[in-house]
Amino acid sequence: MTAAPASPSTDALRARIRGCLLGGAIGDALGNPVEFLSLDAIRRVHGAEGVTGLVPDSDGVVGRVTDDTQMTLFTAEGLLRAQAATGDGELGDDAVAAVHRAYLRWLDTQNHPAPPPAVSADDPVRSGWLRTQPWLYAQRAPGNACLSGLGQGRVPDPRAPLDERPGPVNPGSKGCGTVMRSAPFGLIGLGAGRAFELAARCARLTHGHPTGAYAAGAFAVIVHRLLDGVPVEVAVQCALELLARYPGHEETSAALRAALALAADGAPTPEKVESLGGGWVAEEALAIAVYAACAATGAGSLAGGLLLSVNHSGDSDSTGSLCGNLLGARHGDAALPPSWLARIEGRAVTAELADDLSYAFHGPRPPHGEPVFPYGRYPRH
Repeated sequence: MTAAPASPSTDALRARIRGCLLGGAIGDALGNPVEFLSLDAIRRVHGAEGVTGLVPDSDGVVGRVTDDTQMTLFTAEGLLRAQAATGDGELGDDAVAAVHRAYLRWLDTQNHPAPPPAVSADDPVRSGWLRTQPWLYAQRAPGNACLSGLGQGRVPDPRAPLDERPGPVNPGSKGCGTVMRSAPFGLIGLGAGRAFELAARCARLTHGHPTGAYAAGAFAVIVHRLLDGVPVEVAVQCALELLARYPGHEETSAALRAALALAADGAPTPEKVESLGGGWVAEEALAIAVYAACAATGAGSLAGGLLLSVNHSGDSDSTGSLCGNLLGARHGDAALPPSWLARIEGRAVTAELADDLSYAFHGPRPPHGEPVFPYGRYPRH
């Protein structure tokens, strides 16, 4: 029997949490300029190897992130505010509602050119520090299901069976908008089962198809296990074991198994990436990210995995973001290519949120009294 990995130190956890969020932003920015291009078009524009680094978007700007990173940050903020409401490092039944309110703050960034005024001094939505960041007020091809789902304002019952099918919001939708925002659920030390359930329930805020929820849950589990320092393949097997407990998991499980089988079958290529689909739907985006992350083995290969994840004829920013989340969680922020990281939009805010997640959920915490934590940034409602 293989021995379980030792628990990572607080410093190692902080590095991996930072790596996850910053790595996701890098992958997002790598894929953003080529999201709607075919592989042939990418090669015509950028050469036979496709994108080999950060390139300008249609406005000539390098390093811009998209709704993938935006929503991931608001997921993290929602979880921090849910934790702030309890003050004990745990999450209560209000966690899904807290994440929903965070997504409504993201929705404001898509509907307004600057932070809109709060309705009242204790407005549960228009409060906190993240919504005040001007750079977040930008539309970067947000997903239709995310926009329309949040517009319905429905929050699932946190105690309802997860396998209720379909969900009440956008019941036929399983777009990758569920999985691309779900890394933070795996970063907060809930355990694999709780991370899966919470990510899946929050996916149903906008997408009702069970595959959208299960892919988000599986992704959270993989991220959770990567924080322990296990290989990507081991983390995926843990997700598969959990998925098997839920009716209707087969589509997500099959996509993950296809990614693992492909990763074991010779040298990686963009053509192999494309055999997994385009990444527009949740299970395909998850599979492409897992395949690219598995291919990134050996010293100095993290950049190669990220580039593999975006050089295809599909949703390149989402698959890049997911792959970056995985590789960053596996290797930590010090392994991220520094020349890419230096040019990423919002990197300071992203790092700050990562550090707040690390402190709030993983300590160190004082033995007595309330922890010293910037609750002013994360109001308890």
